[in-house]
Amino acid sequence: MLKYNVRGENIEVTEALRDYVEKRLTKLEKYFDLSQDVIAHVNLKVYRDHSAKVEVTIPLPYLVLRAEETTDDMYRSIDFVSEKLERQIRKYKTRVNRKSREKGVEEFFIPEDAPVEEEKVEKAPMFKIVRNKRVNLKPMDPEEAILQMDMLEHDFFVFQDAETNGTSVVYRRNDGSYGLIETNE
Repeated sequence: MLKYNVRGENIEVTEALRDYVEKRLTKLEKYFDLSQDVIAHVNLKVYRDHSAKVEVTIPLPYLVLRAEETTDDMYRSIDFVSEKLERQIRKYKTRVNRKSREKGVEEFFIPEDAPVEEEKVEKAPMFKIVRNKRVNLKPMDPEEAILQMDMLEHDFFVFQDAETNGTSVVYRRNDGSYGLIETNE
């Protein structure tokens, strides 16, 4: 079952707005067999130019779904984010089904032991680090890492290579192709 953590920045989250978010995101539950509660983190922002940004992050045991959208209407932004998440899920499920036929579902889905921890760094070095993240590396192949990177809309993704057990990084190149950095451990 999806639970919702809805926050507002420069906007009061009214009951109607909260209900609309829940109504749109509840439609995603049909894609999952959720045996435990999953929290959907929803951040609603309104800027000075009256544009509305919606960010949704749904950490699942085997994947993190994330989408954001900015439009001139909060409800339209919610609709677009919901549609983006649904497209991500369908794309991921297609790939999972193909991989599960090859490898078996147990090998493909790897539970995440702990959530990502964020902490602010208060040092003043030559290069200012404004955010520090700790992540648990999950064993996966580079193709799955690229999929995860694309779903998070990041330019790179750090993972543990399932074949070599080494730490690797996939990244998006300027020409739109992907690169892989492997470590010698």
